[in-house]
Amino acid sequence: MIHQEGKLTLSAPSVAAGATLYRQSWTPETPAKAVVILVHGYDEHSSRYEYFANHCVKNNLAVQTLDHWGHGKSDGENGFVPNFSVYHDGLNVLIEQLPANQKTMPLILVGHSLGGLIGATYLLENQSRFAAAVLSGPAIKATEEPSGFMKGLSKFLSKVAPKMGVLALDANGVSRDPTVVADYLADPLVSGTKISARLAAEMMTNMERVQNQAAKITLPLLLLHGENDSLTAPEGSVFLSKNIGSSQKQLKIYPELFHEIFNEPEKDTVLTDMTDWLQSILVLS
Repeated sequence: MIHQEGKLTLSAPSVAAGATLYRQSWTPETPAKAVVILVHGYDEHSSRYEYFANHCVKNNLAVQTLDHWGHGKSDGENGFVPNFSVYHDGLNVLIEQLPANQKTMPLILVGHSLGGLIGATYLLENQSRFAAAVLSGPAIKATEEPSGFMKGLSKFLSKVAPKMGVLALDANGVSRDPTVVADYLADPLVSGTKISARLAAEMMTNMERVQNQAAKITLPLLLLHGENDSLTAPEGSVFLSKNIGSSQKQLKIYPELFHEIFNEPEKDTVLTDMTDWLQSILVLS
């Protein structure tokens, strides 16, 4: 397996033009069958997916990923985003700067949590770039649906106090494995910063956008969610399964599993389910 690290730079017209993003890749020694574009979640970073990447490489899949603006080793402010489009800008640069030998390979988008929302909104405009997609615990519906008042307040705070922290994540909801939780809390690249008013408003706006435009998504899509996920609602994955336009789609809700299904004790089963499905799609395509 070949592991590489590097940097990407956002350019105009991105609102974060000039920002540097950390990128890394894992590649099989032999030619890969496809390339996974991995999109991580809120207040984490790409290096937490090394086990995921190793599994993909063993299944002849290369992995390309980055730390989002405001996350991990990338530039930006923890908990804040000037505009949701900055996340899409990062994916654009990552894909545009793939190694020459990977540009002609099938691309697979895999997004987790906030990365699932980023991925879903990216697919609305860019699904033709991909052979298939996998969304893990995607933030499509809130665990508690906000009232109209709360939505209005969120938009107001996004304008007058955009960097004010409004929502903290409960680390105990990450995994049933106490070692995973302890490592997450001790990780120097996990800031523990509350989601800002701006990011919260941007997330709500884009969750509604995905719900309203779900039928536009027509590529093969696998939806994975833990039944006991307290950070993103499994109902969001169920909603997508019922409303996307894809003819090739599959929904798996794992009993008892928490939010990070790739870091649960049953992670090998989850990862195998994912790669088995991808292999079947790649054969069909």
